[in-house]
Amino acid sequence: MQYFDCHSHFSTEAGLHHASQEDYEQAQRVFKRKRTFETEEEMAAGFRKRHVRTILDIYRTWRLTDEDEIRRSHDYVIDFTRKNPDIVYGNWVAINPSMKDFWLKEFRRLLDAKVGFWGFCQSQNSLGFTPSDPVWDPFYKLSIEIGAPVLLMTGLTGIGQGMPGGKGIVLEDGHPRHVDRVAARYPELKIVAGRPAWPWQDDMIAIMLHKANVHYELHGWSPKYFTPALKKEIGWRLQDRIMFGWDWPTLTLERLVEDWRSLGYTEEVYEKVFHRNAEAFFPGAAPK
Repeated sequence: MQYFDCHSHFSTEAGLHHASQEDYEQAQRVFKRKRTFETEEEMAAGFRKRHVRTILDIYRTWRLTDEDEIRRSHDYVIDFTRKNPDIVYGNWVAINPSMKDFWLKEFRRLLDAKVGFWGFCQSQNSLGFTPSDPVWDPFYKLSIEIGAPVLLMTGLTGIGQGMPGGKGIVLEDGHPRHVDRVAARYPELKIVAGRPAWPWQDDMIAIMLHKANVHYELHGWSPKYFTPALKKEIGWRLQDRIMFGWDWPTLTLERLVEDWRSLGYTEEVYEKVFHRNAEAFFPGAAPK
């Protein structure tokens, strides 16, 4: 089986240099898995031997304010992508919309590098701007102009989970109603809702059934914890709209595939979820 992974991260130390040690340790506590850094070669080999092509989330650049540091981070990503085009389809760019002029210019610079797909990511709930906040409109309009999907996060996040005050994150900012509002405002915008939208999963299903420009990638969760309604819809009305997210290095592919297989879908559904739906959705991703 081939896998098109809509959402993973770097497992190299340089690739996570803009995440704090506290966040790194928090992820290990929440997901109950010890993680170690890899070299660039080890990371690439891990994707390659598992037959995975990925879109990497450039982790936490939204938190940075130093423009030179952001550019250096992106240059590292460009270099890795250029060296590994067989496994890296592209990258999600995690932006801070309050730095609009810089980020619009920087995104153009990334496009000019001509290395794979680049798309905007409304990353987590940490900035205080919901996906439907007008502050994102310039980025949605640019995405429509270049024909690139955007990634909008939904549901419970592991960031701040179990901490007093949840590290200041307001979970309601990840309610899928914000995806619904963006989809209605920009019907020509291709939207990927990221992460299971628990505890508002039925709301997300309703949005998927109503808004044809919304697709859904399910990183960050084992499918055995999906709600009964979501499990049913994956094999039924939404089987052409659900896409696979590995979330490396948080989860292992072997564990995820085993849990997906335990749900008992047809082989046709697994092929759609694991790679065919994403290959049809993302520009130029389908095998030549």
